[in-house]
Amino acid sequence: MTDAPSYLFYQSRNPRPFLDYGEGIYLFDEDGKRYIDGSSGAMVSNIGHSNPRVLAKIKAQMDKATFGYRLHFRTHPSEDLAAKTVAMTPDGLDRVFFVSGGSEAVESAVKLARQYALTQGQPNRHRVISRFPSYHGCTLGALDLTGYDPLRAPFAPMMEGMPKIDAPATYLDRDNLTDEQRGLKYAELLRDRILEEGPENVLAFVMEPVGGASTGALVAPDSYYGRIREICDEYGVLLIYDEVMTGAGRTGKFLAAEHWGITPDIVAMSKGFGAGYAPLGAIIAGAHIVEPVLDAGGFQHGFTYAGNPLACSAGLAVLEEMEDQGLIENAAKMGEVLMGELRALMDRYPFIGDVRGKGLLTAFEFVSDRTTMEPLDPALNAYDRLVELAYARGLIIYSRRTRGGTAGDHFLLAPPLIITKAQISEMMVILRDALDAFAAETGLPIEHAA
Repeated sequence: MTDAPSYLFYQSRNPRPFLDYGEGIYLFDEDGKRYIDGSSGAMVSNIGHSNPRVLAKIKAQMDKATFGYRLHFRTHPSEDLAAKTVAMTPDGLDRVFFVSGGSEAVESAVKLARQYALTQGQPNRHRVISRFPSYHGCTLGALDLTGYDPLRAPFAPMMEGMPKIDAPATYLDRDNLTDEQRGLKYAELLRDRILEEGPENVLAFVMEPVGGASTGALVAPDSYYGRIREICDEYGVLLIYDEVMTGAGRTGKFLAAEHWGITPDIVAMSKGFGAGYAPLGAIIAGAHIVEPVLDAGGFQHGFTYAGNPLACSAGLAVLEEMEDQGLIENAAKMGEVLMGELRALMDRYPFIGDVRGKGLLTAFEFVSDRTTMEPLDPALNAYDRLVELAYARGLIIYSRRTRGGTAGDHFLLAPPLIITKAQISEMMVILRDALDAFAAETGLPIEHAA
């Protein structure tokens, strides 16, 4: 009954139907209406819905034990998942700590970095530099790293106020620099901020290798990534990659870091790691960081459900399915198809100012003028309205305000990695219909083919 009173509350009062079941890239409500999950939920359902292999693994573990506290027992699912994760990540990342979600993963990464600094006789290192805009989680620690004003501002008095540098939004730049030069220019902002804070005070730099909800699949020029690694090494600053959204195959590699040959000091993962089958996340670090912390008395941190055998059983089955079905390779291949379709939209809709992304993490951004890249009037609430128009037509997409959360509109398309070319075409038919309806409502122009 959709009209029954609800005692739940979340972020808004947007009415939604009851979910009945999921199958592949599709979700069905209790009235039988079908939706294409064009955003994998919140970029979570990487292998699609109701995968029988994963369900069987979870059920088999339920028949054995549903919980074993990590201080009382080792479990085969957690050990096996840790080993599988290490095998799929770059050399040098060989210790795993499990959590239940992305905010927990980021908090854990920062706490590990801090405790490592203490083992090195560097007690002043506590400042963590991040980027603006960015999103790293909603717990107070992760939120202090987040550069997104609507989420952060209400709680600012409760936080220390960690330093930020500009995200490499080079598509907005109007200069005569090459992409390589722009990448280096944005990377040097980190060096400047480290010097401003005092290198002895800076603990870590945390970044999303491909932007998430706050910047809409933002990809920096290639030169950016290597220079950031060099700057961190120069000043003894730990490099933390927030791969909560990009990890587990989403960008066409297991970790997005692999696209640039970068090995971060610590990686935070979640979302597609458990693929929606169980709350699951992890941090992955090198033994050279973890072992000194353990030698100094242990990692002073933890969560009740860390390494839960049910969650780890699900996670192990997810990674096995990715390998066996070639889903990471499919993400790379279908990502090219999807990007081609999105770029083609720019010919019809002049208010689409940019298309970007990597693999099956893609986005398009609305503007009022492609020359200046000025955003649409915020009063149009485009970021919300297009989502509703698409949802009514059976397509789920994800949106945020691009310019720090107060202006701009971008839309993420990040379907499950199992998607086919035919299903991308099906998705685009609905998206074009929603865009046509939005243009008609707002009076924005459409270019009709001759």
